[in-house]
Amino acid sequence: MKIIVPMAGRGSRLRPHTLTVPKPLIPIAGKPIVQRLVEDIAKVANQPIEEIAFIIGDFGPEVEASLIKVAENLGAKGSIYTQTEPLGTAHAINCARQSMTGPVIIAFADTLFRADFHLDTNADGVIWVKKVEDPSAFGVVKLDDYGFITDFVEKPKEFVSDLAIIGIYYFNSAEKLMTEIDHIIGNNIMEGGEYQLTTALENLRAKGAKFSLGKVDDWMDCGNKNVTIQTNSKILDYEKECMSKYPDSAIIENSLIIPPCYIGENVKITNSKIGPYVSLGNNTKVHNSNIEHSLIQGSTIIDHGNLSNSMIGNSAQYFGVSREISLGDYSVLDFLSKD
Repeated sequence: MKIIVPMAGRGSRLRPHTLTVPKPLIPIAGKPIVQRLVEDIAKVANQPIEEIAFIIGDFGPEVEASLIKVAENLGAKGSIYTQTEPLGTAHAINCARQSMTGPVIIAFADTLFRADFHLDTNADGVIWVKKVEDPSAFGVVKLDDYGFITDFVEKPKEFVSDLAIIGIYYFNSAEKLMTEIDHIIGNNIMEGGEYQLTTALENLRAKGAKFSLGKVDDWMDCGNKNVTIQTNSKILDYEKECMSKYPDSAIIENSLIIPPCYIGENVKITNSKIGPYVSLGNNTKVHNSNIEHSLIQGSTIIDHGNLSNSMIGNSAQYFGVSREISLGDYSVLDFLSKD
């Protein structure tokens, strides 16, 4: 089994946090989004993962090395491909054609999920879906009486289904999918100016492929600051047993920690109340502060902060009082200075 991860987008809706770090590498509860994604897929696949191929933009060698490490930690080979133009989902997959052989799972790296099922590898394909209240904002699937997909509908204006495609797909033959992608690109078949994976799915279905459903219990977005903080809180809740012990290198003095919280290595907390639902990255220092429902990355300093629903990047410095902020990497915000 191989996992193919298209992740070339920079994540403009999550700026300023994606100005220095691609969105899939932003840590949620101490672990990068893309790492959580492939680990969760590996659990559902319930079989060894041979290779994980990442399709990226011009992210640089440091990012590439970190992605290779994510694959190797799962016992898989890591491969890097580059998508130089944003020409759609099918085009992104085409960039990784060298790895598109045998059974594959394709997972777009802007979502996390929780699911309690094992993958049916006997099906031609499996489409992960989640029931949603407003299907008009998503691509959805229609089903026959046997539970197989009969149609793919992109952002329906009238109700046809409430089963939204979350961006994770299984194919028992990558070669068959690539035949359809070659047809789409070779004949310049575009929707909205892009080559779409859903076009290839519909072509496969029309030729007799049977797609079944992989239903997820929870689908968590990381598209903007507010939903990323919500996802951080959900992950902390799901993993609260693992988060109950803090590293020996953490220093917590005259402070109250209200679980669930993630406390990284070499974190120092003094005279503060932290939690619930707070992540503090490695080497971060918090003094005289009250922080709840927030995501704070590594090597950051917070002094006299009163923060809720806030997201602060790496190596940032925050001095003062506020209720809700979004502060990117290497930024300084000082309300206490008398200069």
